[in-house]
Amino acid sequence: MQAAVKKIGIGIGSDAEKVIDSACRVSVPCDIICYSRPDTGKVPPGCSRVRIAESETPEAMLVSDLMTGAIDAAVRGTLPANTTLQALKEAAGVDHLERIALLETAGGKKFLFAPVGIDEGWTVADKLALVRKGRLIARRFGLPDKVGVLSGGRFGDVGRHARVDRSMADAELVARLGDAVHYEILIEDAIESCGLIIAPDGISGNLVFRTLTFLGAGHGHGAPVVNIDKIFVDTSRASPDYANALLLAAALLE
Repeated sequence: MQAAVKKIGIGIGSDAEKVIDSACRVSVPCDIICYSRPDTGKVPPGCSRVRIAESETPEAMLVSDLMTGAIDAAVRGTLPANTTLQALKEAAGVDHLERIALLETAGGKKFLFAPVGIDEGWTVADKLALVRKGRLIARRFGLPDKVGVLSGGRFGDVGRHARVDRSMADAELVARLGDAVHYEILIEDAIESCGLIIAPDGISGNLVFRTLTFLGAGHGHGAPVVNIDKIFVDTSRASPDYANALLLAAALLE
């Protein structure tokens, strides 16, 4: 018996044309359902594997369909972050979300990076969880499973500020317990051989992500949520398109 075709949902909150164009253009062995408010956008003729699902609350419908198995994976697309991620947390029964972003430098170097949310990765335990889960994703995508841990300074900076000292001590502990390497503040060295890089905290991680993708000519391919048992790829509404996020979701389905 032929296996059922997998379904990926993607949200439309704004820029409907950008989302629908990404869905029609991407080559994945899946049907794609675009979740939007009524009369937000239309699928052009000839794009038979893409359809629209309309709702007054598309974020709730997307999350509900993911949780019930009506779709096999979800991409946030251009839906608003606060309401969509809150709906996901409530449906999944978690009090926070852990995301690991797949990034690409302007020179074409791909790597996983976390934490990327300002409320993520603040404790040693949080970082160790990201190391463990991120290493598995790195292997799945053919990236090096070497992990680099960053801190707020170099060893010679010890004593200059208590917060820097604490970040370095935490990074040393994460590296030791997580079989990783502490690269101090030298992200430019970590990128040379690491498939996963761990930022000192959620604020610095978010700043690195935004600097690379919005100022540094790099790319963000989406950030899978790794502490729920469903495939959900978070995205930025400022992304130029969502083809790579859909490809990421499809790869996780495999």
